[in-house]
Amino acid sequence: MILGLFRKKPFRDEAAALAGAVTAQSRLPAFFLAPYGAPDTFEGRFEVMVLNGGLALRRLAAAEAPGPELAQALSDALFSLFDDALREKGISDTGVPKRMKKLAGAFSGRGIAYTSAAQESEAALAAALARNVLAGQGDATAFAEYFRRAEAQLAGAPLETFLRGEAPFPAP
Repeated sequence: MILGLFRKKPFRDEAAALAGAVTAQSRLPAFFLAPYGAPDTFEGRFEVMVLNGGLALRRLAAAEAPGPELAQALSDALFSLFDDALREKGISDTGVPKRMKKLAGAFSGRGIAYTSAAQESEAALAAALARNVLAGQGDATAFAEYFRRAEAQLAGAPLETFLRGEAPFPAP
């Protein structure tokens, strides 16, 4: 049992590179300008990260092995980035776990909401994205269109692309 502490986690390096790709995509200025209009705040940037991270995680989780293992490693890497961001924001060591619990709930909830809405209709997807990414302010049609394009492009990419640490997102 104790020897497991020293064992390298599978896909750690690939997941770190993928998390970097998700972060780079999520930081593109286009998401914070018209027609997207996500708020350029900590919360707005988190929501765009959740959108892109969730799309990548869905693709990997649905893939053949080792896709699900890479998805878990990517999830771990993304949450490590969230932890770092909270600490950089000045949240105390005792406050970080509470915030991480809230962020984990939000991340999971958004993923469920977007998946459900995407299966329902374009209007439902746009409404879910407006409610979360735009904090209920504005039209999320551009985000819904991006969601569909990203979903299709990620689905069409071979697993080997992700194993190289690349996430082939479309341009916003």
